[in-house]
Amino acid sequence: MLRSAIKDTLVNRPNLPSVFGIPNLPSVFGIPTLASVIGMTQPPATPSGGSLPSQQPADAISFETLDRLARAITARFTLGISPYTQFAAASDWLSQLSRAPGRQVELTLAAWRAAARLTHFFACSALGQNPTLPFAPLEHDRRFADPAWQMPPFVFWQQAFLAQEAWWRSATRELRGMKPRNAMRVSFIARQLIDVVSPSNIPWLNPVIIERTVKEAGGNLVCGMANFGEDAAQILAGEPAPASSEFRVGKEIAITPGEVVFRNELMELIQYRPATADVIAEPILIVPAWIMKYYVLDLSPENSLVRFLVERGFTVFMISWRNPTPADRDIPFDAYRTSGVLAALDAVNAIVPGQEVHACGYCLGGTMLAITAATMARDFHDRIGTNTLLAAQTDFSEAGELMLFVDESQIAFVEDMMWDQGVLDSSQMVGAFRALRANELIWSRIIREYLLGERDTVTDLTTWNADPTRLPYRMHSQYLRSLFLENRLTAGRYAVEGRVIALKDIRSPMFVVGTETDHIAPWRSVYKVHLFTDNEVTFALTNGGHNAGIVSEPGHRRRHYHIAIRRPGDRYVDADTWLTRATPADGSWWLAWAEWLAARSTPARVPPPPLGAPERGLVPLCPAPGTYVYQR
Repeated sequence: MLRSAIKDTLVNRPNLPSVFGIPNLPSVFGIPTLASVIGMTQPPATPSGGSLPSQQPADAISFETLDRLARAITARFTLGISPYTQFAAASDWLSQLSRAPGRQVELTLAAWRAAARLTHFFACSALGQNPTLPFAPLEHDRRFADPAWQMPPFVFWQQAFLAQEAWWRSATRELRGMKPRNAMRVSFIARQLIDVVSPSNIPWLNPVIIERTVKEAGGNLVCGMANFGEDAAQILAGEPAPASSEFRVGKEIAITPGEVVFRNELMELIQYRPATADVIAEPILIVPAWIMKYYVLDLSPENSLVRFLVERGFTVFMISWRNPTPADRDIPFDAYRTSGVLAALDAVNAIVPGQEVHACGYCLGGTMLAITAATMARDFHDRIGTNTLLAAQTDFSEAGELMLFVDESQIAFVEDMMWDQGVLDSSQMVGAFRALRANELIWSRIIREYLLGERDTVTDLTTWNADPTRLPYRMHSQYLRSLFLENRLTAGRYAVEGRVIALKDIRSPMFVVGTETDHIAPWRSVYKVHLFTDNEVTFALTNGGHNAGIVSEPGHRRRHYHIAIRRPGDRYVDADTWLTRATPADGSWWLAWAEWLAARSTPARVPPPPLGAPERGLVPLCPAPGTYVYQR
């Protein structure tokens, strides 16, 4: 009877002045009141609509919501990174290392060898000799590029640090019996921790900072404190980064002429004005990722992929996604296929009837395009003439360092944070991406802006990078679980509308682009589309990263790529072998792609289609870049 009375109090009368003497205070951080948290008789629904696991009887009071609340609060301070996941990885490593006497001896000898090499270098340098540096930075490590680091005493601190860094790389190599992902995590944790004590990050050990401070009589530190104050005030106010005055959307960037010809609750569809007297008959539909604003593909006129295409006679359509708010928490992943890609295809087919479409997807947009194309192929719908995937993964088994943040514990942690917020906030997502490249995106920025007193040079690409979007709770949870965690798409377990799809059903030709230094979609992971398809695949590997490698306009300095075609019936070639056989080329891959599209289009050109199709209900709504792109 007591249990029944308590249950009735909590469930049916949650707004009493207090519960067990605890006031029903307003929610903190947007979190439900304590009474409503404890009063849940059933655990909250997961994004897929099921119930969270519970061993309690059906009539028991559930405290699962309180558990989620605790994880959500913790996640606010860890940017969604699960402490348990990191602790478990470190425990696995320590446990295996403690039972590996051979590795212990190896590491001991490595430490003695490093000490001997350092001692020899220091002694020779003290005697006025010019010995060879015993330790060198990694290929992409620019922390010690300044010549001042080669002078004593700074070179000694540099070499001592690089020796430690090399030792820890060896120490955190995978051990027999250790989970490979835990080895990656331990290596990542060690790298983050040792970077903290890098002499480049310590003002009185960094010759560049010392020289600048002496030269400017401390003026750089004054400017740095001002920069720090501005950034801190912005963070405390919870405001987004101020928009650039040099590159404004619709003014200096995203200015290729066009009209929004369709809009729904999820996206706007932009049709760009023709730039030639006649056009290629088949239109292009570009599906960008919704974790970013679309205009990375329409930056300044000189490096706009959209402008490049329309100037070569293509009719181009672009999806501009809406930036979701907490009210959109229940938007599912599949909505981006139905209300996104398919709705856009319907509009394109209405404006340019009777023509197949060249579909192009970037990053997550490319993954969704592959899912859409496979679904349409399964159902014998042949509206897509070719598919282009730009830095887009279809297999997630080797998804690079992003996999450091993906396991059941980690995803549950992120889910609870999004359950509280309704969305994955852009700052949390950006923080995770920056952690993958802390030297370049965190420490070097701190030194440059707060110690040297400089502000980063503003470019169109950095302006776009500072304009991120949010992700709905349900969509992101389904994406992480079905693709990153369970890799269903290439495991034959990804179902659309109740039936499994397969990439090998796609018969239309593919053009796939990977980028050499991509830390979000590693090119060898992107390349694995060859394993799961039987169609013609043209693969291009370009230098640059996830964004800069794609924004690779003709005339861009030091650009090169490799390219090769896999035809139906060809035997599989692994990625590294492919690289030795592919044809190298200087310049931009855009030119090769444009030629590829033209070769798979109708030879005869046609008059440009009208903007929209008023007779079919597609009346131009507003000029490009539309309205959704301005949402922050």
